[in-house]
Amino acid sequence: QVQLVESGGGLVQAGGSLRLSCAASGNIRSIDSMGWYRQAPGKQRDLVAHITSDGTATYIDSVKGRFTISRDNAKSTVYLQMNSLKPEDTAVYYCKATLGVFGSWGRGTQVTVSS
Repeated sequence: QVQLVESGGGLVQAGGSLRLSCAASGNIRSIDSMGWYRQAPGKQRDLVAHITSDGTATYIDSVKGRFTISRDNAKSTVYLQMNSLKPEDTAVYYCKATLGVFGSWGRGTQVTVSS
């Protein structure tokens, strides 16, 4: 079992920045990869960025060049640096750890971008 706690969300004006953190605890050695997802009201939860155990990162097209995912293995923490935020980035952001065929989710952190 892995426990995940997200932090760093908040209210920001368009063009601003936020850095989300996801702290992992428990059986962290079993984690294969981690990702950030987001869910806007009335919409499905979608993958935003993903990072493998060797540090390979991928992004959805709409955040490329604006968001950066990174991981600090010593702190068992994954970050999502979000720059040039847009109102359409408003959502609850969730962290997910993948362990083999299983996944563990955090409870999410709200990001609101005002225009």
